[in-house]
Amino acid sequence: MVPASALNNDCFCFSLDQASLALALDTALGQAGLSATVRERCPHLFSGQPVFVSAAHLQRMADVVEAVEAVVALPAFRQQVLDEAPAVVRVGAGQDGGPLGVFFGYDFHLDQGHLGLIEVNTNAGGAMLNAVLARAQRACCPALDGWLPKAGDVQAFETRLVQMFQQEWRQAGHTRPLASIAIVDESPEQQYLYPEFQLFQQLFQRHGLQVVIADPAALQWRDGRLWSGDLAIDLVYNRLTDFYLEQAASAALRQAWLQQAVVLTPNPQTHALYADKRHLALFSDDARMQALGVPEATRQVLLAHVPRTEVVSADQADRLWAQRRSLFFKPVAGFGSRAAYRGDKLTKRVWQDILDGDYVAQALVPPGERVVPAPATDVARPCGPAVAETPSTQTLKFDLRAYAYAGQVQWVAARLYQGQTTNFRTPGGGFAPVYSLPAQAESGLQALLAPPAEQTDGACHCTASSCT
Repeated sequence: MVPASALNNDCFCFSLDQASLALALDTALGQAGLSATVRERCPHLFSGQPVFVSAAHLQRMADVVEAVEAVVALPAFRQQVLDEAPAVVRVGAGQDGGPLGVFFGYDFHLDQGHLGLIEVNTNAGGAMLNAVLARAQRACCPALDGWLPKAGDVQAFETRLVQMFQQEWRQAGHTRPLASIAIVDESPEQQYLYPEFQLFQQLFQRHGLQVVIADPAALQWRDGRLWSGDLAIDLVYNRLTDFYLEQAASAALRQAWLQQAVVLTPNPQTHALYADKRHLALFSDDARMQALGVPEATRQVLLAHVPRTEVVSADQADRLWAQRRSLFFKPVAGFGSRAAYRGDKLTKRVWQDILDGDYVAQALVPPGERVVPAPATDVARPCGPAVAETPSTQTLKFDLRAYAYAGQVQWVAARLYQGQTTNFRTPGGGFAPVYSLPAQAESGLQALLAPPAEQTDGACHCTASSCT
């Protein structure tokens, strides 16, 4: 068996086909000109190389998702969270069923075989972008075509995404068909992932839905309905980071939510139950989980995969400062890696900000590493002009994101980057597909990774006749 770590170090047999990517953005999924927008606004959105993960680790990720879902389902856990949360979270808490929340993102680090759940997000972006990315992969030779995502699988995934929103509508107790969706974020046209909003709009419209992309301040509450202009909104796909609808711009959306006059997904209750990072402290504390009645098998899954986490408190400041080099500090309601810090990078000023705020300290789990071709650079030649030269490789970090709904993993993607956290600013980085080794490709890949009799250019370990 070829280990995933060896593939991440040595395999360059798969790559992103830029022409296919542009086609998917402009015609197959999107609209004319979207590929140009992505190139201009998001030049490091897509990585050119996949990340390899073993089937065993993918199964463990699914086990962690199910374990978190099992804890959140416990009445004792839910009551504890709802008692401590803002009042807006308790809206609809007494109802049976209700919307589950779309696009949970379970983020993992995988280093030398150790898998750690870093955090859970309840409005995780990137799912549609990764569907586009899956349509634009190529292999260096026909022997490896079996690894590539099938067009039918990608199309089925997109259909399941639409069905997920329709299920949210039904979960809220509606029997008539879902008719209208608002994709809502603050200043949506300025958001880095705005192209994804456009992709979702196209996807929903292809399934007969009326769709708008809107700033929350542009929504109106009148006549017992939420409106975007003249369109009455049935469901809001919520991409806001105003998780509890506290800002003035969210006033109309908040009113609609309080009156249960719109299906809001994900909603404040969903965020409180899943995404508050203080839950990670519970998931890594066996005694607290036992006190809540978490079954032993569930506890063992979480204890094995959730790095030790604790809430930062003033009475533990000296100890945490002394241990900071082995810790990562995150705000309990943070998002997008904002105000998150590696302990070994902390200054005294930032440390005081952490003590004054609401933070958790998490045991540091290093991200995985992926070797990719290095970007071209301009090199000045003696007595001549600068010419483009491409160094052989560079090593990037990666994390893994499992998109999940109703406790089931829908898709797994990776994000390649340099720096403390994912950033989409790294040449060669961005979203990357995740491949797990299919048994039928094992022998062919072993042959390609073996040192060949004919020396190649170093881009991959396959002969010149079989590598493009």
